[in-house]
Amino acid sequence: MNAIFFALVLIAFAVAGVRQFAWQAAGPEAASPMETLSLAMVDSAGGAVTLAIGLVGVMALFLGLMKVAESGGLLVIIARTLRPLMVRLFPDVPAEHPAMGAMILNLAANVLGLGNAATPFGIRAMQELDRLNPNKGTATNAMALFLAINTSSVTLLPTGIIALRAAAGSNDPAGILPTTLFATICSTTVAILSAKLYQRFWAAPAGASDAVGNESDAGATGKDGDPAQAQADLPQDSAAMQSETATAYPAWVSLTALACVAAIVPVTILYGKAIAPWIIPGLMVALLGFGMARRVPVYETFVEGAKEGFQVALRIIPYLVAILVAVGMFRSSGAMELLIAPLGRLTAPLGLPPEALTMALLRPLSGSGAYGIVASVLEDPALGPDSYVGYLVSTLQGSTETTFYVIAVYFGAVQVRRVRHALAAGLTADLAGVVAAVAICAYLFG
Repeated sequence: MNAIFFALVLIAFAVAGVRQFAWQAAGPEAASPMETLSLAMVDSAGGAVTLAIGLVGVMALFLGLMKVAESGGLLVIIARTLRPLMVRLFPDVPAEHPAMGAMILNLAANVLGLGNAATPFGIRAMQELDRLNPNKGTATNAMALFLAINTSSVTLLPTGIIALRAAAGSNDPAGILPTTLFATICSTTVAILSAKLYQRFWAAPAGASDAVGNESDAGATGKDGDPAQAQADLPQDSAAMQSETATAYPAWVSLTALACVAAIVPVTILYGKAIAPWIIPGLMVALLGFGMARRVPVYETFVEGAKEGFQVALRIIPYLVAILVAVGMFRSSGAMELLIAPLGRLTAPLGLPPEALTMALLRPLSGSGAYGIVASVLEDPALGPDSYVGYLVSTLQGSTETTFYVIAVYFGAVQVRRVRHALAAGLTADLAGVVAAVAICAYLFG
């Protein structure tokens, strides 16, 4: 991200500088390229703070609701539902091994859009999978498949991007639910198939071993690269939660749940516009009602989760300022047009306009950079959250993941240096997610 950030600023400055030397004033009020660049920097910085402040209330609302659901045991219910399917997806992992429980909890947290809870469980899953690894330092098939599923971002409730759209003034912030659901199902399916296919071509070296692999627990890293942070982030009751997931529901329950999810896709596509206004109020009533049924103190729990939402919204201000200023400079200097216009002419007829092309290229590389692109598109008066481009970039944000970040953090946690086919499977899933997002958004909003 350091290189991307500096490159955006440097290229913007260089392009504006070249244009400044060739500039001729069209009138007394005309702004020079450098003046335009300076104004864009100031406006982008102010807009970033305004956007973050607008996010505070919405983030507090959604994280408060998620906290109620988590305290009521919704994660455990989803985990028990997924267990029979996971046993078949990961035949190399014993059904009662702690790795299975950690993977299930990680995927369940991802399904609910609980990114902060998903990462610690994912790191624990990688540590447990490494205990089964005969070739330390080399990714196993189970590790690669687990990473591919994570990078495909299997998410049913993209609460973060819904909150961003609401803060940007969308008339239908939850309108991306059908498009995100379709795209994430496609990308996850491709992730699983590609990981299973590619493992035939990336055979693990026989007898390969790496001494650092034996120190995998000590090498865990959190999101900020702090070795101790991942352990601190792990929920204190994670062992109890994993033991609860050891008892799975019957296989027919899992198959029924999968069929229901699949049935939601055509329903949301056909009746998405009619359903969308009911989603946010209905979600609040459903989650609070679930908490009440499970005898959770919903008010106190909601307030506790809302505090986390307030802190999250404030923490992203520096990141938003940095990337929105850099993107604003890049756009106002004319560099964006020079780079994207030629490629955009090729992809626009396919439903991928230049603004969304930038997002699609940046998403696997930088989560904060992609987030800044989405925010800038949603805040752009010429586009906005309810335009085709606004729906497309929102869908891309909600249905894809920062592949290189996920691989670096999860494999770094267990000192795996040979990732084998994990990266190829993840990028294949990213491509499938982009294609699916373009197809569904073009159908519904094009």
